Amino acid sequence: MLGRSNAPMRDPTLPWKGLLLAAVGAIGFSGKAIIVKLAYRHGVDAVTLLMWRMLLSLPLFFLLALWAGRGQAPLTRADWLDVLVLGFTGYYLASYLDFAGLQYVSASLERLILYLNPTLVLLFSWLSRQHRVQPRQLVALALSYAGVVLVFAQELHLDGSQAQSQTLWGGLLVLGSALSYAYYLARSSSVVQRLGTLRLTGLATTVACLLCIGQFLLLRESATALVPEPVLWLSLLNAVACTFVPVLCVMAGVRRLGAPLAAQVGMLGPMSTLLLAAIFLAEPLTPVVLAGTLLVLAGVALLARRAQAP
Repeated sequence: MLGRSNAPMRDPTLPWKGLLLAAVGAIGFSGKAIIVKLAYRHGVDAVTLLMWRMLLSLPLFFLLALWAGRGQAPLTRADWLDVLVLGFTGYYLASYLDFAGLQYVSASLERLILYLNPTLVLLFSWLSRQHRVQPRQLVALALSYAGVVLVFAQELHLDGSQAQSQTLWGGLLVLGSALSYAYYLARSSSVVQRLGTLRLTGLATTVACLLCIGQFLLLRESATALVPEPVLWLSLLNAVACTFVPVLCVMAGVRRLGAPLAAQVGMLGPMSTLLLAAIFLAEPLTPVVLAGTLLVLAGVALLARRAQAP
């Protein structure tokens, strides 16, 4: 086993295990948009669909929080405040804005906007004066945002004049989701050191699940919870294969590979979304979409290389 001596024998399969876990996590997360778009074809709305996803996820994340917290010190009032804030921003608000935005934009564009998260975290750090933006990072920002603008412009061009305003609104909603999750990432680093990644994820996601269920109870009649059977199966698939399992896989991948390399593997996400959207949603896989995706990936890769530099 690792760590039993000063010079442990490394298992040569560990890098491959880490790569596989990180890849499964990235592809699992990317499938969420596909499932949501398929569910919308059955006439369900964002509030109801999100409620079912979180209702089915709740037992899994609650058990994760209990398991990760065994033998740990009880949470203080400050810890609970952090968990509530991070659960609201990172999993409730980000999820709701994302689901709402997917009613108006393609799965490919949604994934590219969400993949701006590393650049948004950098902007948060710069605005809070915790980090100075270097010229290389400015180039990375320019590449990433140019890629999104390119795909966004094509989507506006393909839409009719009446749908363009909806596309703009959907893009803003997804961007709001990315901003909310970037705030979660920027604030969570100090909380992770106190609570641990698994415990924080379990607690914060449990909070978000309860908020999503409460939102449904406030905004919708109980009868609207009765959705077509395919929506239930899609929601179960979303809760398990595109929410809970990817969280565990990515965390396990990070433990084996380290965060920078795991982030590089995560670049499979946008590419897999393009392929899945083309197969299951018949979204056009045009040269413009491919070029925009490559620009976004190049920008994020440049930031990741910067993060690895001594």
